[in-house]
Amino acid sequence: MDIATLLGLIGAFGIIIAAIATGGSVLLFINIPSILIVLLGSFAVVLMSFTMSQFLGSFKVGLKAFLHKSINSQELIDQAVQLAQIARKEGMVALEQHEVENPFLKKGIMLCVDGHPPELVRKMLNKDINQTIERHEIGQSFFSTLGNIAPAMGMIGTLVGLVQMLANMEDPKTIGPAMAVALLTTLYGAVLANAFAIPIADKLSLRSDEERVNKDLILETISAIQEGINPRVLEELLKTFLPEGKRKSADEE
Repeated sequence: MDIATLLGLIGAFGIIIAAIATGGSVLLFINIPSILIVLLGSFAVVLMSFTMSQFLGSFKVGLKAFLHKSINSQELIDQAVQLAQIARKEGMVALEQHEVENPFLKKGIMLCVDGHPPELVRKMLNKDINQTIERHEIGQSFFSTLGNIAPAMGMIGTLVGLVQMLANMEDPKTIGPAMAVALLTTLYGAVLANAFAIPIADKLSLRSDEERVNKDLILETISAIQEGINPRVLEELLKTFLPEGKRKSADEE
């Protein structure tokens, strides 16, 4: 569970709701037609930009913003060095008996154990990386598009409300409430975009970058094991994937 995403989402909506509650009745800010225009309207427009499978798959990708478990790069490096030592001392087949939790690393190890040439292994792993990044980019694009569409749908809803208000101005007392209802769609659109869709897109981009770095690290590990590189040299090579601060901490340890 990504606590930062959850706390940020709860905090953003909590502050908005608290501000509304301190100014009067919360019920004044609830309008079903406005919600339908912004929420369903925005998703309908976004659907036109994607295929049905991409649209549905983006919700699954979006869960990574909340449920993603970060992989410790230093732990990956330690495991990579251990695997390189086993392969160097006992041979490539011995790696099959070693438990590997990371699915991508396990896939690479099994390709090595099966005796595939380094060029083929690297090609297959690169293809896996590219497909993963492509799925992530579709998810990011989905939420970015939603963030762009929601305010526009909110404005459309406001214009619809204003037209209805101007068409019924016989009673001046109804102008104020009608104007308030019309403005709600703009509010809904702004909240949906800025307190949900855009932050989720940014978090997915961050997760994609993290996963790309870790998978590149694993790719280098598999290549080095097949080439028989000294584990100490491999460790120094893989440390280049760490940020400067973490790299120094690892050296001190």
